[in-house]
Amino acid sequence: MIPVSRRRLVVLYLIAAAMIATLGGRLWYLQVMDTAQYKQLAAVNQARQVVVPAVRGSIVDDEGRPLVDKTTSLVVSVNMTQLSQTTSDDGRTVLRRLAPMLGMSDKTLSEKVRLCTKGVPAPCWPGSPYQPIPVDQQVSAQTALQILEQPTLFPGVTAQVQPVVSYPMPDGANAAQVLGYLQPITQQEMAKEHLPETGFAADDLVGQAGLEAQYNTALTGKPGTRTVSVNAAGDVTGTVRETQPRNGDTLVTSLDAKVQAVAQQALTAAIGRARSQGNDVNQGAAVVETTSGRIVAMASYPDYDPNVWDGNISQGEVNYLFGLGGQSGSGEPALNWATQGQYAPGSTFKVTSTAAAVANGYSLNGLYSCPASVTIGGHTFINDGEPGLGDMTFSEALIQSCDTVYYNIGYGMYQTDDPKANGVLSAKAPIQKMQRMELDWGFGSFTGVDLPEESTGTIPTRQWLYNMWEDNAHKGQNWCKNGKADGSYVQQIEYQDCLYGWQWEPGQAAIAAIGQGYVTVTPLQLANAYVALANGGTLYSPRLGEALVSPAGKVTAKINPPVIRHLPVSSYTLSYIRDALAGVVTQGTAAGAFGGFPLNQVCVAGKTGTAQIMGKVATSVFASFAPCQNPKYVVVVMLPNSGYGADAAAPAVRQIWDGIYGLENHQAALPGGQVPAKLPAVQR
Repeated sequence: MIPVSRRRLVVLYLIAAAMIATLGGRLWYLQVMDTAQYKQLAAVNQARQVVVPAVRGSIVDDEGRPLVDKTTSLVVSVNMTQLSQTTSDDGRTVLRRLAPMLGMSDKTLSEKVRLCTKGVPAPCWPGSPYQPIPVDQQVSAQTALQILEQPTLFPGVTAQVQPVVSYPMPDGANAAQVLGYLQPITQQEMAKEHLPETGFAADDLVGQAGLEAQYNTALTGKPGTRTVSVNAAGDVTGTVRETQPRNGDTLVTSLDAKVQAVAQQALTAAIGRARSQGNDVNQGAAVVETTSGRIVAMASYPDYDPNVWDGNISQGEVNYLFGLGGQSGSGEPALNWATQGQYAPGSTFKVTSTAAAVANGYSLNGLYSCPASVTIGGHTFINDGEPGLGDMTFSEALIQSCDTVYYNIGYGMYQTDDPKANGVLSAKAPIQKMQRMELDWGFGSFTGVDLPEESTGTIPTRQWLYNMWEDNAHKGQNWCKNGKADGSYVQQIEYQDCLYGWQWEPGQAAIAAIGQGYVTVTPLQLANAYVALANGGTLYSPRLGEALVSPAGKVTAKINPPVIRHLPVSSYTLSYIRDALAGVVTQGTAAGAFGGFPLNQVCVAGKTGTAQIMGKVATSVFASFAPCQNPKYVVVVMLPNSGYGADAAAPAVRQIWDGIYGLENHQAALPGGQVPAKLPAVQR
């Protein structure tokens, strides 16, 4: 038996050595065994295989600033399988002995090591029951020594130096929803990845959301193995074979920490202003994207501290993050509202309506009436309270955001667009011409962004209407069950929807032309469509990832935004629309929001959107690009339940442009307005 004093020296040496060794690879089981214990273990197996895990890669921004990094820490873990096999009370006595050493109650420790099964609330262990369960990730060296020196008192308990995830938040940038989070690998995930079930430690984590999930395989690397031979006495006689682990790659993103911080600050400030005006705003999003499809910033409100995922998260924290358990007003911080939020775009949608009209016979240089109101299908639609403005061009209609011009266009296209198809009760009814253009701009489908969580938004094609009617009237029967011909306003609508909800009607065509009614988009979809408008018609599948870099510094994969398609719109029409949006900022609906802005330094073009929602304050939207004549970036902000586009979203967009270029006494996040021309040097 190794003397106690000598064992202490050995343990101290191993802990110090492990902290150094962990920089290049993870230390495997740091448990000191005496000679008898070792021989007994070795005698059982004539050859023993040890899994050597790989170090997970980091995630950095476009300058190499770490967004997700790894640090080392002493971690205490409990192997419940071993504990139950070596004790008569399933380890309860050992856990009661361990709890005060870790400064926690028996109840807290018991909750940390119980398995997450049906009906068991968090905190609990979601990983494999065969893995050691981390119960404290920040123990002192003294506590680790006490545990390691007394293996008979703490069977199945280990103290190891392990890499732990850290979130440096450079320049205050917290992209929690974009980055995602890690959770212990489950048995199902181990089987899916064809990983060995034994030998894996508690720090074997897999991405469960965001970039961590999207690039999990590359970030994880590949574990190695070491097989040793033993003789009859149980002595190790040599290494039979050894495969070194391949540590995970570093993911270089196109996110810029400084721009990300600017976008978050602008978004938070805008929501604060909207709340000060009595609006109940609990979510919103901002997106900054280059005109070549790379995402520079993606802010979602509310954000949260990603360190909450370290250790064992409580059920209360889970409820808050996902809006569960009576916390629906939390804003669901775990969701990325930039890709998962679905909001009516309002008048920002008029760019697609203009393109659709011109593609279907409306003269780009014609004059169109802008009355105070129009009556279509027995319903009166007003110009958002504005008086009649007479005849105007498409350019003026965009600058002044005249709704009635587009109501009439929507209805006019309805009248000539295969009207017989409106009465076809079929999921295969042809798509309307207006909706075909909207789909071509990327609305109503996934952008294909390199994130696992994304919504499609809604474009109310005839097929979509039929499917919705099937779900709510035919299968679910909600409309038919609740609708009444002489009931409340909502009941009358449900009654009509029960009978005719699958039909595309004149009023729906009119309201959809200004981005309301059934139309919804995600903030990313809107930004991506404006990228296509700004760059001359190329619709990209946007990307956050820019490259994967090996631990040796070699680029293993370059990630480029794929081209989805080119818009079916002439370059002249796109140029015409861009020029009109420049007028929106100087003399139109956004002129007030940009009053005094140094347009002579950076010309910004954009479109306001105010989407009315029944029973709620309007969704405020502003979509923009700059510089006007040579667009490099698109900035979009969407704020539900916060008012006019010019009042809430547009000032936030102005603040983001200030931060990007260093205008109006702001420090430039991108000096010269340029993102890095080459990949950063990644040090591992």
